Amino acid sequence: MSTFKAPKGTYDLIPPESAKFLAVREAIAAPLRNSGYGYIETPGFENVELFARGVGESTDIVTKEMYAFETKGGDRLALRPEGTASVLRAALEANLHKLGNLPVKLWYSGSYYRYERPQKGRYRHFSQVGAEAIGAEDPALDAELIILADQAYRTLGLRNFRILLNSLGDKECRPVYRAALQDFLRGLDLDEETLRRADINPLRVLDDKRDDVQKQLVGAPLLRDYLCDACKAYHEEVRDLISAADVAFEDDPKLVRGLDYYTRTTFEFVHDGLGSQSAVGGGGRYDGLSEMLGGPALPSVGWALGVDRTVLALEAEGVELELPAATSVFAVPLGEEARRVLFAKVTELRKVGIAADFSYGAKGLKGAMKNANRSGARFTIVAGERDLAEGVVQLKDMESGEQAAVGVNEIVAELESRLG
Repeated sequence: MSTFKAPKGTYDLIPPESAKFLAVREAIAAPLRNSGYGYIETPGFENVELFARGVGESTDIVTKEMYAFETKGGDRLALRPEGTASVLRAALEANLHKLGNLPVKLWYSGSYYRYERPQKGRYRHFSQVGAEAIGAEDPALDAELIILADQAYRTLGLRNFRILLNSLGDKECRPVYRAALQDFLRGLDLDEETLRRADINPLRVLDDKRDDVQKQLVGAPLLRDYLCDACKAYHEEVRDLISAADVAFEDDPKLVRGLDYYTRTTFEFVHDGLGSQSAVGGGGRYDGLSEMLGGPALPSVGWALGVDRTVLALEAEGVELELPAATSVFAVPLGEEARRVLFAKVTELRKVGIAADFSYGAKGLKGAMKNANRSGARFTIVAGERDLAEGVVQLKDMESGEQAAVGVNEIVAELESRLG
């Protein structure tokens, strides 16, 4: 046994389980690639101030959960706790918004880090696929992203998820609501830290998961009652576009996201089979984030979907993904000449796109065939000195058990034909 283990709250992705995660990432990314989103990759750590400004200094992410450290050069950095701020920073730094084709549509995939109490569905290291549409204020963009996420989940076979939808207003109407909510919260029996949070960003109190707080929030003023005409019209168009695409959603007037930068459209994907950690993804519009980061006005919208929680949701529904075979053909050489010939054939098979593996090490026939069985290969190629003297190899169908001699020079074409 190694003396080292993965850090608490983290996990290793190991075959064959890791194939599920790859399939989920691919399924989420596929509709984005088909809709004009280009891939972006950002560093795993950023300047602490990027997240303090963008995510919000009053959020749990910044105050409690962020992995922050100081470098030997004195820089204050943090492991990225979410993707949007990093992606927008990269887009601004590269001046993508000046190329004349707005919105800038980007998708990403990577690991994120938050210091949280570990439990099923909540880890200190987790994986997300995200998408951002930067530089356009258009209800169709909000609807597009929600529809694409719905498409990704349904392609995977998920059915028992719900889409919650709300509007958080804008800089015109939210301040009025903010003042009304603060007045309400000041009349409650809340601890000092929660009252301090109410002074900085009262909407964050609505997102408090503690039962004693939620009980007191019954009767709190709702933002939908304070929306200005422009925000109401914007939200109605988002709803109409989603409905026209036959995507079901639920209006949730109490929905707020845990990050300060959201405005107007906000949404969350939840799965009731996951217990307390029911959110599998979410996002919304963040029209003022660019200015917070020192950039120009770039109204934007985006989401992030959790790969880990999506896998758990699939398991909760009993969905078995159709995963490609890791190995389709396994070669078993008997003797040195056979090793040389079959290794060359395995290389040829790989070049034409057939997944092939080889019996490495000095194994006898029995041990090599055990490896062939474990590989899950559909076919096994076996060859010894007598076979090669006759110019053939033995091709065995591992499902039916049938075996036949095939010419050495015909084996690649034969397998291409059989595997389609």
